[in-house]
Amino acid sequence: MKIITKKVLYAATVLAISSLTTSFSGSEITQEPSLSQGQRYLELSDRRELFIDYYLIDTLHNVRIVMHHPVDEGVAFKLDKPWEGAFCTYTTIIKDNDIYRAYYRGVPIAGYAGNEHEVTCYAQSKDGIQWEKPNLRLYEINGSFDNNVVLAHAAPVSHNFSPFLDDNPNVSPDQRYKALGGVVSTGLKAYISQDGIHWQKLQEESVINGVTQIGSMTVHNVFDSQNVAFWSESEQCYLCYFRIYPGVRTVARTTSTDFIHWTNPVAMTFGNTPIDELYTNQTAPYFRAPHIYISIPGRFMPDRQVLSDEQAKEWGVDPGYYKDCSDAVLMSSRGGNVYDRTFMEAFIRPGIGMDNWVSRSNYPALNVVQTGPAEMSVYVNQDYAQSTAHLRRYSLRLDGFASLAADYKGGEALTKYFTFSGSELEINYSTSAAGEIKIEIQDTNGKPVAGFTFDDSQTIIGNEIARVVQWKSDKSLKELTGKSVRLRIVMKDADLYSIRFK
Repeated sequence: MKIITKKVLYAATVLAISSLTTSFSGSEITQEPSLSQGQRYLELSDRRELFIDYYLIDTLHNVRIVMHHPVDEGVAFKLDKPWEGAFCTYTTIIKDNDIYRAYYRGVPIAGYAGNEHEVTCYAQSKDGIQWEKPNLRLYEINGSFDNNVVLAHAAPVSHNFSPFLDDNPNVSPDQRYKALGGVVSTGLKAYISQDGIHWQKLQEESVINGVTQIGSMTVHNVFDSQNVAFWSESEQCYLCYFRIYPGVRTVARTTSTDFIHWTNPVAMTFGNTPIDELYTNQTAPYFRAPHIYISIPGRFMPDRQVLSDEQAKEWGVDPGYYKDCSDAVLMSSRGGNVYDRTFMEAFIRPGIGMDNWVSRSNYPALNVVQTGPAEMSVYVNQDYAQSTAHLRRYSLRLDGFASLAADYKGGEALTKYFTFSGSELEINYSTSAAGEIKIEIQDTNGKPVAGFTFDDSQTIIGNEIARVVQWKSDKSLKELTGKSVRLRIVMKDADLYSIRFK
């Protein structure tokens, strides 16, 4: 009976999401980006392309796309202030030139979503590694102004206050920072700030309502986790991703040209993959390739209990928060209502020990940021519902979410046909001492282009974030600009993380 019940729930959820995708059409983009009718090639221009999906791939022979796992770099900062506490979560990290800003919910005791004890806390860093909590003296908390709170007495907005740095080229200077926060009963309220510290409402009315009426269908949006927004350079509009609940926790999105008026939401699709419960979605443009949205959700496993009652008591876990567990997964999107789930496995597993096998732990912060010449970082809330709650940092090489990978036996990949602009091909790669990469450019007949053949190709050995590919002919790629071509990539014991024509 239990197996049948799960199958019935799964089928019902798929039908519900399918129905929502059809019903929430509005003026939203609802198709995966693809070639237009009669078009035989992709248009790469000078964009960096990551091998995080099969967008560029035509065929693979003894080469595969592999996901890479971030390295645990330890505690970024503890959530130990009296107004922070065990139930801090929903963190956002923003890199604004040479300053890193962290925003997160502070609440020392468990309560209903949007209760009066919730505040929005702030930390900052010069490198994304060493953090401090400045004494801002903006709000009186517990009888004192000595605290790092940037928003208080604003229930329920502080429950899930989620800011972003507005990259819209037409943004007003006093609205460089924007944010959304709220719950179903209030809808999402919009806030603005010039400096990311001092915030005010954009308007009194909510900008996205908790209930959407589409024909005869009443849809209840679920805003009780982070509701993430950003300006999309590629789609030329604001996007907001938030939770809906058609049987399981999943994601919808809506768009806006002015951050005030939003289209009817559209349910996100996940291709032909199993349905996961996604508590948060954490979708944002990747800073080195903003046309690719990276999503690192918190995958929620309800009723998957790891700790016994005795262990929960021993570890000091709040009694209401140890009968579920979570991890982090990796998704991507290139616009529209489509997520790509090339990888179903965990991107970040819960750490060693029982303290992270509890409810609501392991929720990633919003945004991936660069923290070194060759490094980027992901941050994760851990030890939820415990006195040891903290934010943890994990590192990856730049572009290093995934790669084209070949073992010692070697193999090759053929890309789809594309056009590009620029005079150089730059790659982010690594090989072993015995490994190598060679690249050939082919024409629309699948024939090597003179001067850019396999035999002309430089044998690439090493480990670099930016290597310009060269051929013996020393011919410029400019003569191929605008022409439809494809790459033949031959690899041995190597990883190729990204390519870019520039």
